[in-house]
Amino acid sequence: MEYQDFINAVATRAKVSTDQAATLTATTLETLAHRISVGQAEDLAYQLPDVLADHLRRPPGREQATSFGLEEFVRRVADRPNVDRAIAGAGVGAVLSTLREAVTRDEFDNAAAQLPKEFWQVIEPVGAGGGRHPGS
Repeated sequence: MEYQDFINAVATRAKVSTDQAATLTATTLETLAHRISVGQAEDLAYQLPDVLADHLRRPPGREQATSFGLEEFVRRVADRPNVDRAIAGAGVGAVLSTLREAVTRDEFDNAAAQLPKEFWQVIEPVGAGGGRHPGS
């Protein structure tokens, strides 16, 4: 998936402008990079355009993933500069749903397996019949 297609999909899902979608995408991917293992973040980054992949790459010395739930994840996104608190939750869901479409199923499932099941509350189901959730 190309960068602009990713941003347009996030904008449509979150019902925001493309500028807001770009900001939400960057902050959500950066937060995700701190929540999952470095190796898994790199695996996701490898399948994305460079401008998106860069948000998943952590600086050296910050290899340890930090464990936190969905509420804290959304709070961390909302606390970032230029993020409208009112749309942070919808933005996180929009970015994660779009990420699922942009990478292979196995890579997304591997990343999702590192997140609490509550994250599936904000990820859109796959197809009309609903999504397949890890562990279900």
